[in-house]
Amino acid sequence: MIIREARPTDAPQIAPLMNLIYDEMALTDLEDVPGPDLLKVITAAYRTRTYLSGAATTVVAEVNGQVVGVAFGYPGEREDIVDDVMTRLAAKSDAFDEPFDLESETAAGEWYLDSLAVSPDHQGQGIGRQLLRALPVYARRDQQAVIGLNVDLENPGAMRLYERMGYEVTGTQMIGDHEYYHMQLEIGDPVRVTN
Repeated sequence: MIIREARPTDAPQIAPLMNLIYDEMALTDLEDVPGPDLLKVITAAYRTRTYLSGAATTVVAEVNGQVVGVAFGYPGEREDIVDDVMTRLAAKSDAFDEPFDLESETAAGEWYLDSLAVSPDHQGQGIGRQLLRALPVYARRDQQAVIGLNVDLENPGAMRLYERMGYEVTGTQMIGDHEYYHMQLEIGDPVRVTN
């Protein structure tokens, strides 16, 4: 397995994995959007510089040339920049009847793990754990000392994984119609960039 930063050519393989999360979240804004149209918007987002290595970072797990896992995150103060990508792309699609506005999910002062998904065919093989182990490098590069995430109260398996990786619950939050635990992991000093 290779853990690496995503490339624009990975977008068609990333989109179905990210769609797993959207399905799980059951966002009312997306219930009337046909699946193929949503996949087109997600694919377009993961071809942008903003999502790949600009305001955000996308990291993939690759097995035999196929993307089987993805982690997507960014410093919390960049949330509006990142969310604007999906909002703009959805506005260009005829499939969206209403503007697609994402709710704020992150806490101040953290590198926010927005999404972590593993292909159903590859779950239980440690891929999520390997992606989580790689994230401190990117968080420190973005000068963050804490990684935060939200996990659905109804997803005890993911909760156990995050706890085993050292994340601790710092509160709860409603996102859409689901309640989530907000969890954080302190990773130590960020990388200092000197000229």
